[in-house]
Amino acid sequence: MKRILLCLVTLLCGHLLFAAGSTGNLTDHTFMSGGVDRSYKLYLPAHLAPGAPLVFVLHGYGGSADPERFGMDSIADKYGFAVCYPQGARDKRGKTCWNVGYPFQDDMTIDDVAFVCELAQHLQQTYRLSARNTFCTGYSNGGEMCYLLAYKAPQVFKAVAPIAGLTLEWMYRELAADTPVPLLEIHGTKDKTSMWNGDPENRGGWGEYIAVPLAVSYWATQNRCTHEETDTIASLNPESGHSIIRHRYVGGTDNHEVWLYEIMGGTHSWGEKDLVTGEHIWQFFSRFVEPEKTAVPQPATR
Repeated sequence: MKRILLCLVTLLCGHLLFAAGSTGNLTDHTFMSGGVDRSYKLYLPAHLAPGAPLVFVLHGYGGSADPERFGMDSIADKYGFAVCYPQGARDKRGKTCWNVGYPFQDDMTIDDVAFVCELAQHLQQTYRLSARNTFCTGYSNGGEMCYLLAYKAPQVFKAVAPIAGLTLEWMYRELAADTPVPLLEIHGTKDKTSMWNGDPENRGGWGEYIAVPLAVSYWATQNRCTHEETDTIASLNPESGHSIIRHRYVGGTDNHEVWLYEIMGGTHSWGEKDLVTGEHIWQFFSRFVEPEKTAVPQPATR
């Protein structure tokens, strides 16, 4: 009996310690978009202020809405913003993805731009989050989705941060950035999946896409940035041999900026071996946070 009581006390204490160490609340949800039930996770730090910013994090091809993979919850705790992790739909290969116009997505009818935008509005209204300060970052296929949202939904997303993402040739050729947004790209020069120099012949099977420097230059031009500033950032992993050059295109309209982290020798990754990526993403996003000019959206009623 004593052993049983001791075990119960130990388990209870462990549970209390775990609860005390959790500063926020991660919950699972579903949301109807285009007649389809979609899923997402939402992280709300404890004592989050009304009108707090909202950051979307989009997984890569075949990935999942996995907060631990991206490490953004601790950044949200530190700086006070909500994080949404939507789940991509499955393609004909059975892989979870974002519909960005890859050649093998030609039969997909899912409108992910509509889904993410509708979900953003729902979260803003339901949880009293800032409609003026909603941002999006994403990895790989999620990075491509960031570029697509920058073109198609600048009224929803204040800035975007594609990580190891690329601009498909069809986007560059057919879409126009009529309302350009600030953009941060973090990319390895030895990335063999989303190649630094582009893939004009579709050797990788993802469709034709332009070089990373050209994509970043496009957004710097659209934002009317006036000059470039460069510096270097030390890698967290000196043994990797990677050096990081940060290109900052500044002086844009409404103080917009476009940044590129060029990880010399870096491969296809979120960048966590060289950077605390979430810190750098929020460092960029926070430059464009604005005070709410109107009342914060009220919680939705039924």
